[in-house]
Amino acid sequence: MKTLSNDKITIQVANHGAELVSIQAQGEEYLWQADPKFWARHSPVLFPIVGRVWDNQYRHEGSTYELSQHGFARDSEFQLTYEEDNAIIYSLESNEETLKKYPFPFVLQVGYRLLDNRIEVMWCVENTGDQEMHFQIGAHPAFYYRDFKVNDEAYAYLQMHTKKTPEYISPLKKGCVGDERHQLELEDGWMKISKRTFNCDTYMFDNNQLNKITLADKNKKPYVSLEFKSPLVAVWSPSLSFPDVPFICIEPWYGRCDKVNYDGEFKDREWMQHLQPGKSFHGGYSIILEDID
Repeated sequence: MKTLSNDKITIQVANHGAELVSIQAQGEEYLWQADPKFWARHSPVLFPIVGRVWDNQYRHEGSTYELSQHGFARDSEFQLTYEEDNAIIYSLESNEETLKKYPFPFVLQVGYRLLDNRIEVMWCVENTGDQEMHFQIGAHPAFYYRDFKVNDEAYAYLQMHTKKTPEYISPLKKGCVGDERHQLELEDGWMKISKRTFNCDTYMFDNNQLNKITLADKNKKPYVSLEFKSPLVAVWSPSLSFPDVPFICIEPWYGRCDKVNYDGEFKDREWMQHLQPGKSFHGGYSIILEDID
C-alpha cells in the first residue's frame, strides 16, 4: 500500500489491482471503503474487457477462451515501477496464467498523480507481442453519498454537463445488452438519485455523449466530478439488491459488454480497442474534489 499526499488530498493505492482504495480531504473519506455486505471493491481497473462476454466465453482465431466479468487485472498483483512525491505507477505484465485466458502479450501500466484538488488516473497499454492486440479498459470508482439516509427521497444528484438529452442502454440478460435505447430525462441537467433509480441496474452512455459528470449532495451542492475523454461512461449502484447501499459508481469506459447472444470474433465485438505490435494506448480520467478549500 502506498500513500500520496499534497496540501489538499491524500490517496492510498494498493498493489493488488493497482486499485485506488482511499481519497481523503479535510477529514472526509470520499471513496467507498469496500464493505463486503454491499460490494467488496473500491475502484477496480477493468482490463482486458469491460463488462461481460456472452456466457463468459469469447472466440479468437479458432479457439474459445473463458473470461469473467471485467477481466483479470482487478484481481492481479501489480509491481510498483515508478514513484515520486505526487505520482505513482504500477505495472502488470502478461504471464503464463494470463495467456491462458487472454492470448495477447502486454504490459499494463496504471498511474496516479495529484494536481491541486485533482487526481489524474493514467493508463498505458503496450502490445508486446507480434500480432494485433484487441482489448478494452475501464474504471469503476465508487463514491459515498454525502449525509446518506435510506428514507430520503433524494440520495444525491448527478449533473451531466450536457445540453442534449442523453441516451442510454442497460443490461438485458446475463450482464449483456440488447438494441433498445432509452432517453434520460434531466431537470436542467440534473439526474435525481433515489432508491428506485437503479431498477435498470446500470446506465451506459456511449458515443461520447458525456465528458464530465458531477456528483452533488441532496441539496445539489457538488463535491466530486469525473472528467474523461472515453467514448462511454456508466453509472451504477447495487440498490436493486441492497436498497440501503450508500454509494454510487461513475465509470469511464473504453469498451462495453457484449450484445445478448453475441457469437462473433473477439476482435469484432463492439467498442474494442486495437493495437499493432510495439504500439501503446494511452487513456485515463480525472477525479476532482469540488468542495475543498
